[in-house]
Amino acid sequence: MRSRIISGSGLVLTGLVVTLAALVYPVWSYEDRSGTGLDALTSQTVSTDYGPLSALDRDFVTKVRLAGLWELPAGQQAGERGTTRAVHVAGKHLVEGHTFLDARVREVAAALRLELPSQPSAQQRRWLAELSAERGTAYDVKFANILRRAHGKVFSLVAEVRATTRNSQVRALADDANTTVLDHIKVLEGTGLVDFDGLARDAATSTTPPPARSPAPPGPQDSPPPAAPVSPTPTYSLPPAVSRPAPGLRD
Repeated sequence: MRSRIISGSGLVLTGLVVTLAALVYPVWSYEDRSGTGLDALTSQTVSTDYGPLSALDRDFVTKVRLAGLWELPAGQQAGERGTTRAVHVAGKHLVEGHTFLDARVREVAAALRLELPSQPSAQQRRWLAELSAERGTAYDVKFANILRRAHGKVFSLVAEVRATTRNSQVRALADDANTTVLDHIKVLEGTGLVDFDGLARDAATSTTPPPARSPAPPGPQDSPPPAAPVSPTPTYSLPPAVSRPAPGLRD
């Protein structure tokens, strides 16, 4: 009888060990295998005087610059074509916010020796073309919804970068971007034209997996070409760059 008890206890103990191993092994094997997020973080991160600079950090710096390249001219256009005061206010906030952010991102890029794009992306150029094709109240609605949707996506990226970056320059830029993007979201919603049901449907029906991240922008270079200030189409003139956000931007 005693031998049966010992034998039964041994089987139970063996079963527990096997179960524990089965639970632990996938976690260990995932973290250790090449190609995981941890592996990518290690392999695509470079050292700088301001802390490690990851692929996500470099992508974020690039996207801040890209945002200004199309949202600033969109804001200036809204000031000209908008039919309501609220749309004019939103356009003014976009111009002032992205003039400030562009000055900041150029400072950060210079400190980190990163090259910045000089043209909006293909998608951003399509958005500008859509806006340019509209007039009257149709323009107001298109402006409010295209810009609100774009800012919502950027807002989540800013939060991810701010929560994870180990680079002090990128962290400070994320703080500035967070303040600016949230301000823009509020004034766009203040137009009363944002289709919140449409935003919710877009999020709920987005069942396809997100596309893989594009290749990380290059790391620090010995002498990257300096980025010129954002320059919209010749129709619009840029206000002078500011070094800090205007205190209490007035409507």
